[in-house]
Amino acid sequence: MKLNCDMGEAFGAWKMGLDDQIMPYVDQANIACGFHASDPLTMAKTVALAKRYNVSIGAHPGYPDLVGFGRRNMDIAPAELKAIIQYQVGALKGICESQNTRIDYVKPHGAMYNQMMSDFTKLETVMQAVSEMDPSLALMVMAIPEVEQVKALAEKYQLTLYFEAFSDRLYSDEGRLTPRKQANAVHQSFELIEEQVLQLSQQGTLTTESGQSLAVHANTICVHGDGSHAVEAVKRIRSVVDGAPS
Repeated sequence: MKLNCDMGEAFGAWKMGLDDQIMPYVDQANIACGFHASDPLTMAKTVALAKRYNVSIGAHPGYPDLVGFGRRNMDIAPAELKAIIQYQVGALKGICESQNTRIDYVKPHGAMYNQMMSDFTKLETVMQAVSEMDPSLALMVMAIPEVEQVKALAEKYQLTLYFEAFSDRLYSDEGRLTPRKQANAVHQSFELIEEQVLQLSQQGTLTTESGQSLAVHANTICVHGDGSHAVEAVKRIRSVVDGAPS
């Protein structure tokens, strides 16, 4: 089980995340590409940091929504959605090439990610965008109950998939993340986060908001690099994953 983290989300003088402290503990860095967060210098610094720790680099494109941090839903036509994804991936690709490294995968951000996992028409558009850019790039998607439908779409575009679960988010009975505005949508205690990660690693399940057991076939876990206790949380998650039976 790999650990991935959203990174490079500072913007100008505005600081976000503890990337320099988190990077040594993760396997995959989802680097923001300028639309929901980040800027060229931040992207370059984050790529260099990932390269230093031999962390796999992923492009993290989002909706053009700096004010809303890419978390507001947008109704965007398929042609424009493809273009804004390819624009962002292309920008990070260029920065990676300048540092003699490369992008390994794409993970859409925020509202774009949530919308594509509930609307497979959007998911297919995202897959088209990635495949047209570089079919060797993997696509990170949420591990949802409709996994076979997602795999079938990816096979159509000959894309490799990373299936992602979340270490600190509460899931609905339908296998989706509960809205952030909902109470207890984000786990706050180390103990609850560790329990969820251990359950995912050992049993391939998690407990939903109503207490049901949900099968989750994931091969990467998202951790968060912001917040006052982020570093301690990531260290604990790393320890749980490394200590779990394979």
